[in-house]
Amino acid sequence: MKKILNIYNNYKELFNYLFFGVLTMIISLLVYYLLVYSFLDPKNGIMLQIANILSWIAGVTFAYITNRKYVFKSTNKNIYVELGSFVGSRVATLIIDMLIMFVGVTWLGKNDSVVKIISQFVVVVSNYLLSKIFVFRKGSGIK
Repeated sequence: MKKILNIYNNYKELFNYLFFGVLTMIISLLVYYLLVYSFLDPKNGIMLQIANILSWIAGVTFAYITNRKYVFKSTNKNIYVELGSFVGSRVATLIIDMLIMFVGVTWLGKNDSVVKIISQFVVVVSNYLLSKIFVFRKGSGIK
């Protein structure tokens, strides 16, 4: 048990990010599926992207709160600048997500549920790297 705790403590940030990243992905997927199984048609390209964007907003909101507090433990007093950087990095991965969905579903005709899950894994990894490097980097905050 002590060995497991040592591993966790050595990689706490990464484990916490993965934990909250999975929760973020679940929230995003739940919102997406609720939308496409209730009133938005994923076969309609515009409705597909509306569902995608709304699920993104839900995920980003949850992710910022948990990343700031539990993952990167930010002490940056300039929350608006930090939030702007966070949203900006998430817009970049939203574009990646939208491209994957467009190519996978609209061009290739693949199942939107399968493509969405694949897309979310790409997005989670990209979000960690962008958050670590640009948003919550140590020493970037005003204390």
